[in-house]
Amino acid sequence: MVSPELCIDVPPQPWSGRFDGASAEHRRWWQVVSSYAPGAESSDSPGHDSAARPAVILGFASDEGVRRNKGRTGAALAPAAIRAALGPLAFHLDRTVCDAGDVEVSDGNLEAGQARAGHAITAMLDAGKLTVVLGGGHETAFASYLGVAGSDAVRGGRRLGILNLDAHFDLRDEPLPSSGTPFLQMARAEAAAGREFSYAVVGISEPNNTRSVFNTADRLGVRYLLDEDCTAERVRAFVADFLAGVDVLYLTIDLDVLPASVAPGVSAPAAYGVPLPIISAVCRQVAESGKLLHLDVAELNPEFDVDGRTARVAARLVNTLLR
Repeated sequence: MVSPELCIDVPPQPWSGRFDGASAEHRRWWQVVSSYAPGAESSDSPGHDSAARPAVILGFASDEGVRRNKGRTGAALAPAAIRAALGPLAFHLDRTVCDAGDVEVSDGNLEAGQARAGHAITAMLDAGKLTVVLGGGHETAFASYLGVAGSDAVRGGRRLGILNLDAHFDLRDEPLPSSGTPFLQMARAEAAAGREFSYAVVGISEPNNTRSVFNTADRLGVRYLLDEDCTAERVRAFVADFLAGVDVLYLTIDLDVLPASVAPGVSAPAAYGVPLPIISAVCRQVAESGKLLHLDVAELNPEFDVDGRTARVAARLVNTLLR
């Protein structure tokens, strides 16, 4: 362990990108992101309000869940690829951004890795940060949930909503947790805590979810929109209705929600998918709501990407969410 307090396995590495100058008007992400120091605040921190509280990036380098789910492994390389795509972007944010390094799952012990990441996320949330996790397969989501559910914001009684942009429900009932089970795990954990499970999904592909999974979703009261029904108007109304019923939001983006032409570098490329402008609009809507507590981006597989296309899309969505 590099940081016993945060349970980080790999410390932040140097960022890089194009250099146009050192002055503020030339800034790019790589020039702005600093290493996260627990308990320390940057002197130019814009504060802790919901719109501009400091953001902290944490990598969850794991594809163990994808391996267990019999998918195409390689997502453990995603945090580095997304950082590399973020680095050259022009920095227009009104908040500070830090990098806390990575939690790695390299020994097959997914559950221990999720617990470590959850511990770090809770600590950062309780320190007033907006936490951003770069996965990893979608087993990343349960690590995120552990962190969010353990935070003061949720334990204090605020209503938690979980919004998933995804072609899949990931509600599979399996003996071994994987990238296909995180939201059923969350449902059971919420029930055990005596809280309502408030879960909504945008982009469900009907042919890629069995009737059994749809039945589970219906039994749990999951709200969802099929990919073929995702017009801009319907998605905006759906998300607005969901946001109205929660106090804080955990947003998770599985990049396989996007068409394969936009996001080829995922474990399960989408034959249909939701157009990028609609997914980007959801990100803006969520960011503007003031309710975003935590976000993650999952399922990038750099080994199957084309010209870094999927990594660039992931970086663009993160940039949009932090604006």
